[in-house]
Amino acid sequence: MAKKVAVIGAGVSGLISLKCCVDEGLEPTCFEKTEDIGGLWRFKENVEDGRASIYQSVITNTSKEMSCFSDFPMPEDFPNFLHNSKLLEYFRIFAKNFDLLKYIQFQTTVLSVRKTLDFSSSGQWVVVTERNGKEQSAVFDAVMVCSGHHIVPNIPLDSFPGIQKFKGQYFHSRQYKHPEGFERKRILVIGMGNSASDIAVELSKKAAQVFISTRHGSWILGRISEDGYPWDMVYHTRFSSMLRNVLPRKVVKWMTEQQMNRWFNHENYGLIPQNKYLMKEPVLNDDLPSRILCGAVKVKSRVKELTETSAIFEDGTVEENIDVIVFATGYTFSFPFLEDHLVKVENNKVLLYKYMFPPHLEKSTLVCIGLIQPLGSIFPTVELQARWVTRIFKGLCTLPSERTMMADIIKRNEKRIDLFGESQSQILQTNYVDYLDELALEIGAKPDLLSLLFKDPKLAMKLYFGPCNSYQYRLVGPGQWKEARSAIFTQKQRILKPLKTRSLKTSSTFLVSFLLKILGLLTVVAAFFFQLQWF
Repeated sequence: MAKKVAVIGAGVSGLISLKCCVDEGLEPTCFEKTEDIGGLWRFKENVEDGRASIYQSVITNTSKEMSCFSDFPMPEDFPNFLHNSKLLEYFRIFAKNFDLLKYIQFQTTVLSVRKTLDFSSSGQWVVVTERNGKEQSAVFDAVMVCSGHHIVPNIPLDSFPGIQKFKGQYFHSRQYKHPEGFERKRILVIGMGNSASDIAVELSKKAAQVFISTRHGSWILGRISEDGYPWDMVYHTRFSSMLRNVLPRKVVKWMTEQQMNRWFNHENYGLIPQNKYLMKEPVLNDDLPSRILCGAVKVKSRVKELTETSAIFEDGTVEENIDVIVFATGYTFSFPFLEDHLVKVENNKVLLYKYMFPPHLEKSTLVCIGLIQPLGSIFPTVELQARWVTRIFKGLCTLPSERTMMADIIKRNEKRIDLFGESQSQILQTNYVDYLDELALEIGAKPDLLSLLFKDPKLAMKLYFGPCNSYQYRLVGPGQWKEARSAIFTQKQRILKPLKTRSLKTSSTFLVSFLLKILGLLTVVAAFFFQLQWF
């Protein structure tokens, strides 16, 4: 059984990994390269090598009730979608509540993680770190890699002939911080993900003109869904997930298109995906259609070539006098402290069992947490990963054989390509509810809906038709939380609390509406009987 665990990184994955280690009685030590927690979600004005970087205005794409950790709801006065500073505040409250900071060694860089000489029997690792210019090494029974995958920018300059001649400014989106300094510029944003859309919208309020270039297009969703509720609380239910799994693919594709076009017709805006039937992650942006409608943002096809001052697009159109190019072209994986063969991409797939375990190790004592891109919130996802992993380290759960794990990797990859396509940006994509249930099943934390239907039918209906949030995985099994049921039934008040900042007298309105309905019904009945009298 592993006892001493090295956790690399004190971002979201690192913090929840620490808590899960402590919950299972393990002894974690977290190595954080910087001076503070938060990882990707801690904004800094300057870009730092080896650290994730975000722009000042970043807001979460998943709502607070779908993003909080399973036994620690966010404060009810927190907004439903959080600015990065507010989310960092939640992480600070979380870390303080569970006393996690004492396990973290800040300003400590991990230089290498290598097997001990007796690894085949012990499964141990030698972790070499550096702090204040001084190297240290220590032996750990297991290692949790929580350093993220938004650090090394992907700038495919070879795909843009003429970039060497371009006289303007160009940079990767990780270097973008705020719109100041881009006034009256003509700007080309390359990419169609969340960052590309956010940056294009924000710059369009300062720039002379913004163009956004996309190879394949994308579905665009707003954060607001039915009745004003957050989109993910409506979309991510077990019932909806079941329908997408059992209905014929053609029906699902048609339903998806109808749902995505409910807000606006994507074809009219030049945004409709090239393969509109792939279940790719939609872009969450409340303003992009409006900025396109106003002409502040113009959607263009793939860039074919660049000149000194202009961009030539695949459809033959040319945009002159381009001042700035922003490459919002994603990231590549990099774990410089690991040997290359441990975590790698081959044939457009990550060779990790369930996106976590290298399948070829004699001992399953090294794992990646958060190296995944779910269609829903990453926070409950990494929490369930960490809960399962720590129980494996403790010897309470086991992994299958290498052959079985490799077969699963191949099958999972085939399904991923079928659902999401072969794009490099979709390597880590996975279904949300299915993956959560899969992990919860491994540790015995998946709720038994059939049993609940007889014991607690009200709760069963909530679990099946309501939002699939993290509280559901604390109802049963190890780590059971006695407040889980209450958290499920009180989530609506936490959603509405930050919205209802103006007092309204709703009772009289409801009474009038009710009386009008009764009056209408009586009128219909009276008309029916009056009509009968004429026969």
